[in-house]
Amino acid sequence: MNAGTRSGGRTLWVAVRTMIMFTVVLGIGYTLLITGIGQLALPAQANGSALVSQDGDVVGSSLIGQSFTDDEGEPLPEYFQSRPSAAGDGYDGTASAGTNQGPENEDLIAAIAERKTRIAEFNGVSEDAVPADAVTASGSGLDPHISPEYARIQIARVADARGMSEDEVAAAVAAATSGPNLGYLGETVVNVAELNLALDEREG
Repeated sequence: MNAGTRSGGRTLWVAVRTMIMFTVVLGIGYTLLITGIGQLALPAQANGSALVSQDGDVVGSSLIGQSFTDDEGEPLPEYFQSRPSAAGDGYDGTASAGTNQGPENEDLIAAIAERKTRIAEFNGVSEDAVPADAVTASGSGLDPHISPEYARIQIARVADARGMSEDEVAAAVAAATSGPNLGYLGETVVNVAELNLALDEREG
């Protein structure tokens, strides 16, 4: 065996050992370390921010919106309604997407006008009181939040449907409201899934 062959063999063996070492350290060790830290420090977030009912059933995620409609797609009056969604048939986690329609798109303009009329009638308010997020979809189609303004026009309807006082429902809205991240990133929002779950548990 000549020197070149021996040198090539040593180089190959070094490469194989290095690959095995980094596979163990980075592929297995690092993964287990980060998973362990996540489970210890932030277990809820590490497991998908699941929303769990009092019965122990997972009913959704605080990070992903969902619709609150009957089998025919009609909004349920006892629930706060989410904003429209263009993800699949609506809030489809496997088809995150926006409409990609511009502000001058005729179909979008017609859809906004129709939604505004329907939402105003459903909540017993004027069309001028319907905020923009109530009639437009988010870029991801999975936004779990609505604006405090949209939540506010739904309070009376939800209170009436549940036999609760408006003050009780307003307090639940306040509890599900969060301000901008770090005090200045984003806007004040209401998590619809968390809010509806809280109302169900209060009734239960």
